[in-house]
Amino acid sequence: MKYMLLIHAAADQEPTCTVEDWMAHEREMRDAGVLVSGHSLADLVTATTVQVGPDGKRTVTDGPFAETREVLGGYTVIDVPDLDAALEWAAKCPGSRDGGAVVVRPIAEFGL
Repeated sequence: MKYMLLIHAAADQEPTCTVEDWMAHEREMRDAGVLVSGHSLADLVTATTVQVGPDGKRTVTDGPFAETREVLGGYTVIDVPDLDAALEWAAKCPGSRDGGAVVVRPIAEFGL
């Protein structure tokens, strides 16, 4: 079953993990055969938000839609047998430390 790990960093705390930590984590997932895809996201200041109102009019604004105390820093999609395995991988993620969090969501398969 495929799961998306949404990696959130605390906006007010500097992480202690290194690029090497992230590379080792990705290598471990790749070697275990569970990594489907994943990417880091560019800095939050590069975000653009699009909303479409009831009248169909598009509004585009710079930055994220909501002010939060955490920032979505990236994501990983893994293919593992069950939720317990996904939670194990989430706990190994460097983003789960230093005030960060990893949200685990199953990917809906619609068979299209």
